[in-house]
Amino acid sequence: MNVRSQVAMVFHLDKCIGCHTCSIACKNIWTDRKGAEYMWWNNVETKPGTGYPTAWEDQEKYNGGWEAQNGDLRLKSTSKTKTVFNIFHHPHVPTMDDYYEPWTYDYQHLFNAPEGADQPTARPLSMVTGELINIKAGPNWDDDLGGSPVYAENDPNLKGLDAAQREQLSAIERLVFFYFPRICNHCLNPACVASCPSGALYKRGEDGIVLLDQNRCRGWRSCVAACPYKKTFFNWFTGKSEKCILCFPRLETGQAPACFHSCVGRIRYLGVLLYDAERLERVAKLPLEELIEAQRSMILDPFDPEVIAAARANGIHDSVIASAQKSPVYKFVKVWKIALPPHIEFRTLPMLFYVPPMAPVMARKENGSVHNISEDLFHDIDDARVPMKFLANLFGGGHEGKVRYALRKQKAVRWYRRSLTVGDVDAETADRMLHEADCTREEAEAIYRLTSLCTFDERFVIPPMHREEAIEMMADPLEHKQNVGFGFLTGPRRGL
Repeated sequence: MNVRSQVAMVFHLDKCIGCHTCSIACKNIWTDRKGAEYMWWNNVETKPGTGYPTAWEDQEKYNGGWEAQNGDLRLKSTSKTKTVFNIFHHPHVPTMDDYYEPWTYDYQHLFNAPEGADQPTARPLSMVTGELINIKAGPNWDDDLGGSPVYAENDPNLKGLDAAQREQLSAIERLVFFYFPRICNHCLNPACVASCPSGALYKRGEDGIVLLDQNRCRGWRSCVAACPYKKTFFNWFTGKSEKCILCFPRLETGQAPACFHSCVGRIRYLGVLLYDAERLERVAKLPLEELIEAQRSMILDPFDPEVIAAARANGIHDSVIASAQKSPVYKFVKVWKIALPPHIEFRTLPMLFYVPPMAPVMARKENGSVHNISEDLFHDIDDARVPMKFLANLFGGGHEGKVRYALRKQKAVRWYRRSLTVGDVDAETADRMLHEADCTREEAEAIYRLTSLCTFDERFVIPPMHREEAIEMMADPLEHKQNVGFGFLTGPRRGL
């Protein structure tokens, strides 16, 4: 047993209000530099929708992630042979049209425009060419466009839905969407790290955060193609790739990442998990239907004496083990099993998990009025407007069982709390709902409290990073004082 620690995250989609505060917080701190205008290390998408970059989930187009073939695990986008031919041009890298052409405005035109009948406007200018542009796309361009024939109907997760289910998602009386915030998943089996010819990408041993060494990066963009979530970007000004760093300078001082700290809906949870690294390759090769439970099985019980002993033997500090025992992520993922990885079929084993959202009840329109299919207080999850197959494609690797389990448990907690607070649901019905959802009253109360009444310290259990043990002991610590930030100590140059 090779016990390692990994900082992991949970996003509770039933609480996301789509305010994009997280995106702005990240943008203002990390990607407001030249060449990073189009980078959104954190973005919030509307589902159903094509996302950012366009149709990033379509791996027939982008060829990201891993595939298991003949007992081997292989990158879809590259290999030793392909690297030679793709090193200066990769056919599966998103184009500028898949993102958008960043722009600014000609503010001087507001002051220098010739006299005319209309008030002058600040015209958009391309930040790449400096020329006037006709804006056709931008960040969150499809925001809130549920039912859109351009965006929602082209969501790759609609694969497998029949014509009636597809029509259901665009009918006015059945219209529905939910928000899907995304950052780098800091995967256990990151395709970006494996694809980099120069070894610039690496996974920190003490906390599992995936980082990109700007000094070693040669801008070959293999990482951009290999990441199936398209969370690695290329800086056209510096000629380097960049990605989310999980605000590790903040974590090292006990602070939550900027997007977590600023979250208005309090949907974000962060904690540390202990996992068995020996099983990583075996798990990644398993059949698709076994992947979710196999990834869960890699996560170890931080209260198990054998796990604690193996963790100490591997150099994991007691304070990190104590943090793992308090981790909210461990509860959501391993104990309650209501948080699921996004697109487990990519086989990167992401360490960002999502609690799937509860959707409104299906409705129909008759004689000019809208009627719900179910008149129950809380409708059955199969009567929801979002087809179960859609959520299964997003969170269950195409299999509905795990998603159905998570949603039934959430619904049971709602029935239970309703019986306690309002009293219009009898205790017998609430207990029956809990039993059918494989949940107890104690577990329902714990889920409710961590979901609704959680404090800042309960949502973010940040382990001590112990950087004093990670720095080479022969080096002068004073030389490393400024090394906690992103990028260079001196300005980057193309071709460095």
